[in-house]
Amino acid sequence: MTTLNIRSLKAKRTKLGADARAIMEEATRAGRAMTAEENTSFDALMDERDQLDATIERAEKVLDDDRRQVDDLPDDGRGNDQDKAMAALRAYVIGGRGSLSPEQARALNAGNDPEGGYLLPPMQWITELIQAVDDAVPLRGLATVHSLTATDSLGVPTLDTDLGDAEWTSEIATGSQDDALRLGKRELSPNPIAKRVKISRKLLRLTSGRAENLVRDRIAYKFGVTQEKAFMTGDGNKKPLGLFTASPDGIPTSRDVNSGLATGFTGNGLIDAKYALKAAYWNNARWLFHRDAIKAIRKLKTSTDEQYVWQPGLAADRPDTVLDVPYVISEFVPNTFTDGLYGGMIGDFRNYWIAESLALEIQRLVELYAESNQVGFIGRQEVDAMPVLAEAFVRIKCASA
Repeated sequence: MTTLNIRSLKAKRTKLGADARAIMEEATRAGRAMTAEENTSFDALMDERDQLDATIERAEKVLDDDRRQVDDLPDDGRGNDQDKAMAALRAYVIGGRGSLSPEQARALNAGNDPEGGYLLPPMQWITELIQAVDDAVPLRGLATVHSLTATDSLGVPTLDTDLGDAEWTSEIATGSQDDALRLGKRELSPNPIAKRVKISRKLLRLTSGRAENLVRDRIAYKFGVTQEKAFMTGDGNKKPLGLFTASPDGIPTSRDVNSGLATGFTGNGLIDAKYALKAAYWNNARWLFHRDAIKAIRKLKTSTDEQYVWQPGLAADRPDTVLDVPYVISEFVPNTFTDGLYGGMIGDFRNYWIAESLALEIQRLVELYAESNQVGFIGRQEVDAMPVLAEAFVRIKCASA
């Protein structure tokens, strides 16, 4: 997959979004809801667009992997050993063992037995793992991350009580004394997380270390998943305090807004949530939803002007929006839409702070598993996190209107 092909896929994605929006706007101009046929066409366009999103993401990953693999190859004849092995295999298939030169035989030789050894065709090891698509872990990229180097904890100053407004007075007066200012402090104390993995030394040898790189990549990803889950729903006990955990130390219940429906959302409920957030936060605000929530929101209209609250981005660099605010999707946002449970939120996520006193460290254990001919890997990290300013967030709670 080339850069040009990826650009073509993005252009097709943009056109699909424009076509879907045209269907919605046609129904809006006619002052009606979409017909069954329009709903079917809309769903088909958006399903194709979602599939393109996944294809583009995978294609970009493959392109990055290809670039890294080329960079890792030695400068003196990239891929020569693999080419020689493939040429030897073709000679063996066509003319049998007797047609192989000594060099070709060595290229295919995988061991010795009493009959003189046996030949195996070469197996190419690629770093593109055949697997289900990784769940997105976007919150860390939106939050404020602090690396602690000289201390074990991070003190977060808070303004518990502010001063009153200034007073109009005369030239020589100073106004009344105000003793209301009170400062507080919250503390982030990074907690350890760890994972241990073993892998065969033979596999490492046969794959020229690429299996080791794969293990490292998977450990790093799984650490990201563990953190993302805690960033969403962690209880703050030896782990981060999550966004969807009501707490006076993070986001209290006073920042909850009624969704307008016990089993989902209404357009007016989302409007209430957006406008419960001060306008100063809007430039950096994002909605945070599970994909099931976005699926439900896509067809919602406001009850006042019958406008769709969800709008597709019409340009390649413009994101889809809900009420003109971009959204991010995480698989770990609560998605059980039942009366009294959380279903999403809007906020300026720069006010979710992450403190780490140990960045992800992967240790290679060579001798511990020597008897079983394996190599071990231990991943370690120390992380804590919490919302530091409640008013920068608004949670949406499913409840009857």
